[in-house]
Amino acid sequence: MADIDVEFVTVERRFWSGTASMVVAKTTEGEIGIQAGHEPLLGELDEGGTVTVYTDEGKKVAAVRGGFLSVTATKVSILGELAEWAENIDRAEAERSLADAGEDPTAAAAARGRLRAVEKAGA
Repeated sequence: MADIDVEFVTVERRFWSGTASMVVAKTTEGEIGIQAGHEPLLGELDEGGTVTVYTDEGKKVAAVRGGFLSVTATKVSILGELAEWAENIDRAEAERSLADAGEDPTAAAAARGRLRAVEKAGA
C-alpha cells in the first residue's frame, strides 16, 4: 500500500509530520479515511474531534479542537487549533472537564474529543 505525506500543525507548532498509510479524521460532516490517491478535499475538523494516523509503527491518535483538513493525492495537511496525543491525556482529568463543562458547548466538545481519543487509542 502506498503512503501519503502528512503535515499536522497547530496554531502553536508543528505537531507531527511524516508518512502514513492512512489518516482518519472526524470532520463536521462525519469521519473520513484518507489514503494515497484520494480525491482533493477541504474539510472542517469537528470541534471535539480526533485524528488517527496509521504509520509503520502503529496508530497514533490525537484529540483535536477545530481547524481544517486539506487533502491532495499525495499529501494531507491538518491545521488544528489545538491537538494532544491520546497517550498524554489523563482520562480522569478529561472526565472531570466534561462534568465541569456544564452548559458550555465548546468545553464539552473538547472534553468529549479528549475522551474519544483515549478510547480510540485503547488507553
